[in-house]
Amino acid sequence: MSTTLHVLRVFVGAGGAGGNPLGVLLNGAAIPAGERQAVAVELGFSETVFVDDAAGGALQIFTPAVELPLAGHPLVGTAWLLALTGTPVETLRPPAGDVPTWREGELTWIRGRPEWGPAYDKPRLDSIAAVDAFAVPGGDAMLAPWAWEDEAAGRLRARVFPNGIGIAEDEATGAAALQFGALLGRDLVIRQGEGSELHVRPADDGTVAVGGRVELVSQRSYAPRG
Repeated sequence: MSTTLHVLRVFVGAGGAGGNPLGVLLNGAAIPAGERQAVAVELGFSETVFVDDAAGGALQIFTPAVELPLAGHPLVGTAWLLALTGTPVETLRPPAGDVPTWREGELTWIRGRPEWGPAYDKPRLDSIAAVDAFAVPGGDAMLAPWAWEDEAAGRLRARVFPNGIGIAEDEATGAAALQFGALLGRDLVIRQGEGSELHVRPADDGTVAVGGRVELVSQRSYAPRG
């Protein structure tokens, strides 16, 4: 059975650079649960979303290696796409729990608990140059090295290496951004990867919001090879 695959870029920079590629299957029910991991491997995105109930916001998220209970760029991207295709929702429902979502200007936002996503070690480095020179660690590392670009303005530079979930380096990582918000306890703008931009707002209840720009790259009919 075929379905439609939407390819997005999520957390696009203000000038159009960066953005993490994302595959979204709005009719995720067309893909049986037992085949979804294989589909994520075949498509090859850092994350692929299978929407089981567009009106209710129920979905699953897979990397090429594992299923994730929560991930930032898949949720931001899916919320944006549901609105674009005429089924806007106020809450997304990944396995981790209910995730509120909303739009402010050109940014799409989600709010979740930082501990719901994969945990990252977040070493602070001495300079942006040190972050840029950081080598892919390999193995099962989950690292997010960072440095301030402008501490007073809350702007930081980060790179994220989710090696433990099968991704060498991520272009933009909402789950890590949630954890940066909890760690630093203030509004942030994160520059990650080749030019992605993530906006972060922690709240007093321990949740953190992350928002960004989304663009549609393509859409096409898709049928699993199996």
